[in-house]
Amino acid sequence: MTRQEVKLWLQLRILKSVGFHFRRQVPIERFVVDFACLKHRLVIELDGSQHCLPDHSQSDRARDDFLESLGFRVVRFWNGDVDRNLDGVIESILAQLTNPRVPTPDAARRTLPCGEG
Repeated sequence: MTRQEVKLWLQLRILKSVGFHFRRQVPIERFVVDFACLKHRLVIELDGSQHCLPDHSQSDRARDDFLESLGFRVVRFWNGDVDRNLDGVIESILAQLTNPRVPTPDAARRTLPCGEG
């Protein structure tokens, strides 16, 4: 796990006390996702700068589309978000977990301009 994944994992484990159980490095079909709350069908991915490369961003989009076709919401954060604003990342995750599921995949997906991580 990366340094940012460890930081986020420590915070996600705390959420278990309020009913949100996360697993890390979760195999879902042909992919392994960084974190997942299976009960709430939420996948969290942490991205480094390599995800700005055309091949990576294209494969990320295909991966997200596939996971969404299985009923998961996919939320992506830059590693820099975890380093600079961990509380905000946790707030965003809690919002995804507590808000009713709206069938608009693009609204649920976090897309950021490259260079933000």
